[in-house]
Amino acid sequence: MHILALLHRWIGAIGGLLLAVLGLTGTLLVWRDELTFVAHAGDPVRADPAALAEVVRLVSDGERPIDRITFAGDGLGVHQVLFRGGGGAYLSQAGETVARWSATWQRPELWLFDLHHRLLIGDTGETITGVAGLVGLFFVVTGVLLWWRTRRRFRLRLWPATMKSGAIVHHHRDLGVVAAPLLLVSLVTGVLMVFPALSGSLLAEARPRPPKLEGHRAAPAARELAPLFEAAAAIFPGAELRRLQWPRKAGAPIVLRLRQPFEWTPNGRTFVYADPATLAILGRADPAEGGTVASIREKLYPIHAAKAGGVLWKLSMSVSGVALALLGSLAVYAFWRTQWKIRSAKRSKLKDRSQAEAQNIAPIRR
Repeated sequence: MHILALLHRWIGAIGGLLLAVLGLTGTLLVWRDELTFVAHAGDPVRADPAALAEVVRLVSDGERPIDRITFAGDGLGVHQVLFRGGGGAYLSQAGETVARWSATWQRPELWLFDLHHRLLIGDTGETITGVAGLVGLFFVVTGVLLWWRTRRRFRLRLWPATMKSGAIVHHHRDLGVVAAPLLLVSLVTGVLMVFPALSGSLLAEARPRPPKLEGHRAAPAARELAPLFEAAAAIFPGAELRRLQWPRKAGAPIVLRLRQPFEWTPNGRTFVYADPATLAILGRADPAEGGTVASIREKLYPIHAAKAGGVLWKLSMSVSGVALALLGSLAVYAFWRTQWKIRSAKRSKLKDRSQAEAQNIAPIRR
């Protein structure tokens, strides 16, 4: 148990701040839609295929080519456009540009997502956050085991009684054991999204692959997309049109993403693939045909990001994020404060010893 406690303290002292950053940014991202301050963000959604095609036409008339468009949904009443090569814009459902950016840092909600997901350093950052999640799981399990020895002294506080190391440690243990169930949910779902292979065969998923086209096929004029939207809506009655992805390379189809009523993921996992030149539908991917495993995997992100479960689950995930931020930051503070005191005490003893030795030697020198 001593070795376990030692590992818990030292690893926490090194990685605690990273977990605190993930907890704080995750809490803010739970309320991402509410914190996206742009005009028309609260407008009711008008999901008419012809109206959506008209918006695509309007934005396609601009100078910059489109990479993808995420259509307005229940959480956010504006369309989000990402341009090829970087940058993007928010559009009202009437097609009016209400905000534009050339870099992610210009929009707080996008910057926070990139910080939480990739630490602002791309795929390497995503791997680091996944490893941090695994470390967090280690802390939760070992923390509960270490707490058991002091369970009779349990007293839940939102903040330590004092900022002394002992009080912080007691607060850390008690807060950690209370938040452990929520932390397990957020950490497990996050880790499995970054490292799906860790689920082994339990949640193995054969992801649908879009059909490949031979040769380069130019995308049609945006005004011609209304028939595609209407055809997709006819294939999946009641589904919301959520995202349009333009081909990124030769041989790639247009990808239209939809969300059926039973899906928890905000943008859905229903896909329709179309020929960029003719708009003929080449294939589709229906999560209703995926079975139990696909259904479970589909719920990882909405559970992790509180995109399902209403306000109550948003509050629960917010509690988890705040608890992680407190546990990580205060653990780092208490540990290094204690180490600084220990080293200061050692330096003081060495100084006193040196002075005593000098006083004993001084008469001899005289």
